[in-house]
Amino acid sequence: MEQDREPRESRDALRGRVAELVDFSVPSSAPDLKVLEERGRDGYNEQLVRYTSGDRVESPALLLLPEGEGPFPAVVAYHQHHSQWHIGKSEVAGLAGDPDQALGPGLARRGVAVLAPDTIGFEDRRRSRAGTAPGDDDERQYYNEMAYRLLDGELLMSTILADGAQAMSVLGQVQGVDRGRIGVVGHSMGGTTALFHGALDERVRFVCASGTAATYRAKMAAGTGIEASLVIPGIRKVADIDDVATLIAPRPLLLVSAAEDPYSQDADDIAEHARNTYAALSAEDALRHVRFSGGHALTKERVDLIDEWVLAQSQP
Repeated sequence: MEQDREPRESRDALRGRVAELVDFSVPSSAPDLKVLEERGRDGYNEQLVRYTSGDRVESPALLLLPEGEGPFPAVVAYHQHHSQWHIGKSEVAGLAGDPDQALGPGLARRGVAVLAPDTIGFEDRRRSRAGTAPGDDDERQYYNEMAYRLLDGELLMSTILADGAQAMSVLGQVQGVDRGRIGVVGHSMGGTTALFHGALDERVRFVCASGTAATYRAKMAAGTGIEASLVIPGIRKVADIDDVATLIAPRPLLLVSAAEDPYSQDADDIAEHARNTYAALSAEDALRHVRFSGGHALTKERVDLIDEWVLAQSQP
């Protein structure tokens, strides 16, 4: 595999090859945003919204807006997997699931607008049911989201990244949001989405990827499972996760990992590989990797770090 892909022209070529593998492109226009419900929360406003997702269906999301008129920085916040297909956006918004996964409210209270969509196969994007009640067939249905696409020569990751691009376009049209200060953030599966989305969509101004810094080669060597959205035929002939991370440079990137987490097992190597590219672009300070003790799950300590880092990147 190529190393230290510089100058910029070669990184653009790599971005193009990865984008071609996952059929990614930036939408030419933003879909219409419909506000279905609005609720006042402690220090921010919460809206249930709907817009056309990457698979061309009307999909709900939660939009958390700070109090005041803005302009506000913003993030698209991607939820985790955790084998809980009945919980997606509601966990990010603090309405269900693990409170430590609720990245949205803390950021919204501190002046950052947050759009939390459901990943395909989760919560309201399940084929057989909506809401936050689990279903006996949730796992099978999510597997089918991958399998059915493969039969047509399509990828689950393609839909997920198309969703992300639509979310980015939507967020840039929200009144009070500064479209020049929109980033992406996520943990676990959400961190993987943030990493790929940030690498391929240069509208993304900063990226925080937690619990996801592990290369394909390290997972395969250790016998670690590959999440369904990461099944991208031919990807290892083009790039590994450390190469994907270089495509974010020189934009700010925060990698959050943990020593006992199998899904961020070689995060030090990924950070070092990316650091070479950041250094070549005179952007060494834009890359940060923080490695905690402990396992995969987010903790308050990690959430506090993410909040502070996002706020620092969000300054005008």
